[in-house]
Amino acid sequence: MMNSTSEKILTSTLTAKSSAAGVFGDASSQLSSPFSNSTSVRNATLLWSGNASINGDRLFLNTAAAQGLSGIFVWSALLLTCHQIYMHLRYYSIPNEQRYIIRILFIVPIYAFDSWLSLLFISNDQYYVYFDSIRDCYEAFVIYNFLSLSFEYLGGESAIMSEIRGKPIQSSCLYGTCCLGGISYSIGFLRFCKQATLQFCVVKPIMAVITIILQAFGKYHDGDFNVNGGFLYISIIYNFSVSLSLYSLFLFYFATSDLLRPFEPVLKFLTIKSVIFLSFWQGMLLAILERCGVIPEALLIDGHEVGAGTVAAGWQNFIICIEMFFAAIALRYAFTYNVYQEKKNEVPGNHAPMQSISSGLKETMNPNDMVQDAIHNFSPAYQQYTQQSTQEVTAPSQNGRPGQHQTGNKTKGPKKNDKLMLITSDDEQ
Repeated sequence: MMNSTSEKILTSTLTAKSSAAGVFGDASSQLSSPFSNSTSVRNATLLWSGNASINGDRLFLNTAAAQGLSGIFVWSALLLTCHQIYMHLRYYSIPNEQRYIIRILFIVPIYAFDSWLSLLFISNDQYYVYFDSIRDCYEAFVIYNFLSLSFEYLGGESAIMSEIRGKPIQSSCLYGTCCLGGISYSIGFLRFCKQATLQFCVVKPIMAVITIILQAFGKYHDGDFNVNGGFLYISIIYNFSVSLSLYSLFLFYFATSDLLRPFEPVLKFLTIKSVIFLSFWQGMLLAILERCGVIPEALLIDGHEVGAGTVAAGWQNFIICIEMFFAAIALRYAFTYNVYQEKKNEVPGNHAPMQSISSGLKETMNPNDMVQDAIHNFSPAYQQYTQQSTQEVTAPSQNGRPGQHQTGNKTKGPKKNDKLMLITSDDEQ
C-alpha cells in the first residue's frame, strides 16, 4: 500500500526522469493524470516508456493470463520431469551414472518453479532477485555434474588417460584449440576441465550472495550498467566464469568425441548448453532492451514501487517458464531411463537395488562426491595422480552381475561400496 510519503517519493522520481528525458511539466500532474485518487494508486501499474511518456497501462506480466499461461507450462514440465526422475530412481541400476543424471534433471523443476514464483511476486520488493539467485546457483552444479557424467561414461580418469595420453591436440578454431597446437593430452588437461567447472560452482554462489547484499542496499538492478551499481561488475565476472566452464566442456568433448559417440552426447550437451548459457544471454538481451527503452520500465506494479530491470527480469522469468516445458521434453530423450530399465531387467527379481526410491534419492543428493572431487583436483598433492573407481559388491550372482541375498522372507539388494584408488600418472613432472 502506498502512503503519502511513497507518493512524494514517486513524484520526485518522475520529476527526475522527466527532466532527464527533456519532458517539461509538473511530474505530479503526470502522476495524477492516470490515477485520480489514492485508491487507484494503490493498485496502479505505472510504466515509463522509451519515448519519455508515462502511462498507467496494465502490465501483461502481472495479469492472470500471463501467470496462468506460464503456470500451465511450468506444471506440465514438472510432471514430465518428476516422472522421469521417478523412473530413474525406480530403475536405479547404475548409481554412478544415474546420480549425475538425476541431478541434471532437477534443473527443470528448479528453473521452472523458481521462475514462476518470481513472476508471481514481481511486484513484491523485488523478491525475484532472491528466487533467481537460487536458480542461478544450481546451474553451476549442473555443469559440473554433466562433465562428471561424461567421465563416468568413459570409465573415469584412469580409463580416459589410457585412451588420450600422449595424443597431440588438434588445432581447431571451432573448439577454441587454435592456440594449443603441438601440445599433447596429459593429466593436466583433465585437471583443467574439472577445475574450470568447479570454479563456477564456487564463483556463482559467491556472486549470488553479493547480489543479495547489493540488492538490500539498493546497489543492484537488472539492466543497470551504471559503473556505480553492481550489475555491470557481476555480469562481467559471471560471464567470464560461465564461459570458462562451458569452454572446458567443449575441450573435453573435442578430446573424447569418438569415445563418447555411443552415448549420444550431442543432444545432452546442446540441451544443457541451451538451458544455461542461452538463458543467460537471453536475460542480458532483455535487460539491454529495457535500458534502451524498447521494453518499458516499471515505476509501479500494483501500487508497489519497483526498481529498474524489474520488467526485463519478469519477461525473462515468463519466457523461462515456457522454455522449461520444451527443455523437459528434450531432456526426456537425452537422458532416457530405458537403458537402465533393460539393465535392471537382466537381473531377475532385482526390484530395489538401492533398497528404496527414497534411499536412492538421498544418495543422489549427497554432495560428498563433489567435495572429494574438488579436493582431488585442486590439491597440489594429487596433481600427478589419476582416480580409478572401484566398487565392492556383496553376494554376486552367477553371471557376474550384482546379485541379491536373502534375509528371512525379505529380499535385499547388494550393498555397494564405492571406493577411489589413486594411480600415479605417467606424465612427466
